[in-house]
Amino acid sequence: MWRTGEGPTRGPKQGLTVDRVVHAAIELADADGLDALSMRAVAERLGVGTMSLYTYVPGKAELLHVMFDTVLGESALPDPTGIGWRAALEQRARSDRELARRHPWVVRLWGPGLLLMGPRLTARAEAGLRTVADLGLSDAEMAHVVDLVDGYVRGVAQVTVDVGRDTLAGGAGYDDWWAESTPYLEQLIRPTRFPTLTRVWEAGVYDQAPDAGFELGLRLVLDGIENLIRSRRSAAAPPAPQE
Repeated sequence: MWRTGEGPTRGPKQGLTVDRVVHAAIELADADGLDALSMRAVAERLGVGTMSLYTYVPGKAELLHVMFDTVLGESALPDPTGIGWRAALEQRARSDRELARRHPWVVRLWGPGLLLMGPRLTARAEAGLRTVADLGLSDAEMAHVVDLVDGYVRGVAQVTVDVGRDTLAGGAGYDDWWAESTPYLEQLIRPTRFPTLTRVWEAGVYDQAPDAGFELGLRLVLDGIENLIRSRRSAAAPPAPQE
């Protein structure tokens, strides 16, 4: 990932590069998902023998790490200078949401697992912490605040991916599934028993995309962070002079 020049040397060289292997793997995962990803499938996409890939990447596990670190480079690293911490975190969240839309497979890797600290993941960690530095938060609170925003985005992205996968497996799109299911659900979910759910249902809330509430949720998360910052600043402020 760091392109130090060190790496496995097994197998004959085929004129490839790490970048070519990784981008072929990303294209394959974008098209068919991670379940379709294998060293053999990537080799076939490149038109080379499977063993030749091990000259550039030790194995599938390492390939996944490099793929993830590579696509992270597509997301901007907002600078809070001039726009403030809140706007910078908003930009980070929206950029990450778009990344998950382009590459739905990242949701399976983008979690609290043991990801190797590649150059882009490291730069991302630094940028996130720098965004909330000097706001009166402790080091632990800084890390938790960044993780909170990232976790919110991952949660929304996971729901979107899950819905897309389930509807695809059922042979229908999200809108088609609701159109087909609604008549049956309306027979079972009676307003007299579930009045609040029925009211929200009839308002068309559940006809929206699974991530329709993204902006509202993001605003609530950032409001909570802002309250924390305000409380820390209030606690650190000197007492008002007595008259």
